[in-house]
Amino acid sequence: MSDAVKSFGKVAVLMGGPSAEREISLLSGNAVLAALQRAGVDAHAFDPAERSVWELKQHGFERAFITLHGRFGEDGTVQGALQTLGIPYTGSGVMASAIGMDKWRTKLVWQAAGVPTPKFRMLKPGTDFSGVMDELGLPLIIKPAREGSSIGVSKVSVPAEFGPAFDAAYKLDPLVIAEEFVSGQEMTAAVLGETALPLVRIEPLRGDYDYQNKYFTDNVRYHCPAGIAPEIEEVVQRDALLAFQVLGCRGWARADVILREDGSYSFLEMNTAPGMTNHSLVPMAARAAGIDFETLCLTILEQAKLD
Repeated sequence: MSDAVKSFGKVAVLMGGPSAEREISLLSGNAVLAALQRAGVDAHAFDPAERSVWELKQHGFERAFITLHGRFGEDGTVQGALQTLGIPYTGSGVMASAIGMDKWRTKLVWQAAGVPTPKFRMLKPGTDFSGVMDELGLPLIIKPAREGSSIGVSKVSVPAEFGPAFDAAYKLDPLVIAEEFVSGQEMTAAVLGETALPLVRIEPLRGDYDYQNKYFTDNVRYHCPAGIAPEIEEVVQRDALLAFQVLGCRGWARADVILREDGSYSFLEMNTAPGMTNHSLVPMAARAAGIDFETLCLTILEQAKLD
């Protein structure tokens, strides 16, 4: 066992949790756990939905690898608990996690910093839906501001779909966004440490790149290298680093991007605790950069720290 692996001490892989993305978190967590154990790390599964996080200190855990997705795990909540316990953890700190989970506030920061992002309007009961459609046009996207994995996201193509789409999102989160629909190639831009990884181009064969197709079907093709002009990829990677840095992110993250036919692009959101399943995008980008899954997990764990 290397000195670096020994220095990690006893590691908790936080997985599961209470969010709507629990199922995906368990898949991610078990993949990371197996990789760390293969590398000789003293790693153990820890589900905060079944155990109190305060047990981490009681049982001598020295680091935490966060594979929790969605609320509680990705929104600064568990980061704050680990900060209080003095246990270094992977990924972004409290502030960046909280902002990154909130698509509205992420957009406000990006707009201020000059990161391109689609036009949007916030919605609430009583909003003039027709005015929003006039402003943003149709089709448009409606989504809860603080969910991930495409949960609660609807594409509205005709006015009659607007109300039901708002209701579906509002059940999940009182913060609801209507966003202009950007037509183009779906891409993802991952950041590891201070480096932007190769872009991944996403090509759904049937339907949309929704929750089911993201994780449970083979109806999506992934291209890495992305097959786009090198000069465009370089600019998108540069802005991915900017998008990462202005939110205060650290360690690793993944931004979702739409590339238009004319070479312009828009950043949709930042994922501060990306998936690590066999369908996940950060491991694909890492492989294209010559980093295997085990090394990726060790690199992320090595960067664990407190705010």
